[in-house]
Amino acid sequence: MDNLTLGNNILLVEGLKVTPQSSYPVFILLLLAYVFAMASNITLIIIISTEKNLQHPMHFLFCNLPLNDILGTTVILPRLLRDILTEASVRYITYVECVIQAYFVHIFGAACHYVLIIMAFDRYVAICNPLRYSAIMTNKMVVKLSASAWGLAVLIVSIMLGLTIRLSHCRYKIENPFCDNASLFKLSCEDVSVNNVYGIIYTAIVLTLSILCIVITYGRIATVCITSKSKALNSKAIKTCSTHLAVYLIMFVCGAIFIFLHRFPEYSDSRKLASIMFHIVPPGLNPLVYGLQTKEIREKIVKPWCRK
Repeated sequence: MDNLTLGNNILLVEGLKVTPQSSYPVFILLLLAYVFAMASNITLIIIISTEKNLQHPMHFLFCNLPLNDILGTTVILPRLLRDILTEASVRYITYVECVIQAYFVHIFGAACHYVLIIMAFDRYVAICNPLRYSAIMTNKMVVKLSASAWGLAVLIVSIMLGLTIRLSHCRYKIENPFCDNASLFKLSCEDVSVNNVYGIIYTAIVLTLSILCIVITYGRIATVCITSKSKALNSKAIKTCSTHLAVYLIMFVCGAIFIFLHRFPEYSDSRKLASIMFHIVPPGLNPLVYGLQTKEIREKIVKPWCRK
């Protein structure tokens, strides 16, 4: 099939490479993962919004995470599931749909970091300035922090995709299981050095800002705990910070594997699988980690089953 067959507005997505024999098992596995991630994240949001004893800044800020996880899974999995049961030669998508999917794929990736950064700030205030926590972490501050996290993600992704859609495209095949910025600008025969440079800077800024904020925040928290020698404070720090740190490490490790494999073209198939896992593993594990580690949420989920 040549480039003119599909036309400028219709693209062919590579999708997930599976054999005909394994297509149904893979479909069922991904479907179960999607249903679990959606159900657990929606359940968390409902519990936090309806339970009065959970309506605190820490939990309201956390709600950004399941919302982002819902976005991350929904933006790729329904289409990926459909493509698994579709012949590879007819996995079509319009250019506009591809741009929209790529936009929200990158919003998910950026928001993961920024949401965890504002959650780290909340933990810092709670541990290091407990007497001023109520004065600092007001509802207005929660809204400002949440808006900042999403606003920054929208801004940098909009610039990145804006640089891509200005390019003409002479190719039609998306060499990826789903659309993202790199697969879009690779459709062009023009000079894409600006896109490559911005992509590297974008990745470097997001990762550096994320790591620095987490290291500085937890460094200050550790210093306060060591100098105070208070068992109650140390217990509170371990209880509240271990959950956040576990969620951050899950996200960071999944993302780091994906980025690392980008450097090795010979592991292209592994990279593509890792990119899908980034949209499945954190959204599936985050509710488990947060739900099981947070006493109020754990009791809300476990009590109905104990009564039975």
